[in-house]
Parts: sequence; C-alpha cells; structure tokens
Amino acid sequence: MPTVLLLGASRGIGLELARQFKAQGWRVVATARSAQGLELLDNEGCETHQLDVTDPVSHSRLAWVLDGEKLQLVVYVAGVIDRAPAPEPPSQAAFDHVMHTNVWGAMQTLPQILPMVASAHGVVACISSAMGSLQDINSSSAWLYRVSKAALNMVVRCIHTAQPDITAVALHPGWVQTEMGGPQATLTPVQSARSLCATLTRLCTQPREDDRGSFFNHDGTRIAW
Repeated sequence: MPTVLLLGASRGIGLELARQFKAQGWRVVATARSAQGLELLDNEGCETHQLDVTDPVSHSRLAWVLDGEKLQLVVYVAGVIDRAPAPEPPSQAAFDHVMHTNVWGAMQTLPQILPMVASAHGVVACISSAMGSLQDINSSSAWLYRVSKAALNMVVRCIHTAQPDITAVALHPGWVQTEMGGPQATLTPVQSARSLCATLTRLCTQPREDDRGSFFNHDGTRIAW
C-alpha cells in the first residue's frame, strides 16, 4: 500500500485529496493545524498529525514522529492569499503571513521529510498556482500571492536540483471553489482533487525523466515557469 503525506489537508483541496487518495487504497497521512481539522481528517480514516507550517518546532516534531517512514508521495498543500493588487504595498504583517505559510513553511518542512521520500524514490509536489508563472502573466492582482507562488516554484526547482532520487513538481490546481478561490471559480474541490490525484498517481507509478522539476496543470499538461 503506497503512502501519501498531505501537509495542510483540513479543508478545500487538501481535504478532498485525502478523501480521494483514501478511496483509491492509499495509506493517507495528513496534517492540520487545529483540533477541528484533525478531527475532520480522522473521520476520513487518515492517520493524523498536528502541524503548523509557520512553527519550526512543529516541523521538527512531525519529522521525528515520521522518522523511518518510506513516503511514495508528499504534497505541500498549505497556502493563504492576500488579494491586494500591485503596486499597493503589502503590510509587514500581510507579507509575513503569506510568505511564511506559502514559502517558508515548505522550506522548513520539506527538507526534514525528503530523506523519507528519497528512500522510496518518490514524488514531492507543491500546490502552486499559474498566478506564480513568470512567463504567463496578464494581471497584477494579488501580487503578494503571485510573488509567494513564484518563490514556491523556485523551492521545487531547487529540490529537483539537489535531490536526484526524488521527482519534485509544482502543480496548479485550477481555479477552485474554495475559501481562497471563491464561489465564482470554475472547478469544485472534488473536480480539482480528482484531476490532481490522477496526475500525481501517474507521476508515482509511471514516472518519466522529464517529469522531474516540472510545473503541471491539475490535468497533467505543462505550464510555463
């Protein structure tokens, strides 16, 4: 039974990924920050661990608990948004909140998990956004969020370069009807997670050399960095 670790899975896309991987027979290990989030994941049959991606003690505790695991797939789902457009200067509080959650959390948590992925020659995927693409930009909306996702994409590229035994990828989930995406979005969480699961399963079971260090849409098509 393959194991997936979902980092930040108590709502939206993360919760749907937990449900769908569980339904497909995966062992699902999932994290949440709050007791309520952990209870939701427990009810889905997941193995749960508390994790606040902005707390370094929390990162180390998770790595200690999982020490010795072989992880076929790790998905960094945690993310927040700030909607202020350019060139409106973000406050320090907004900058710290978005960058710590979307970037610093990944840079703190993933390095401690990578040996467990490398031992399985597995996949590390970060839920990014097409809004972080430097080549395909036609709007200045939510510029702090865009900057954070561009930085997260660089995290993926650096892991790719440093870890030859791991397939590291960034994934755009689509525009999804979550708290972040809003009710006007074009995909439901179920639809996005179904597509993401198919893409991630293919990456794990039928890997190709050119998958490594790539940026994919939820349906497996490629996105320009």
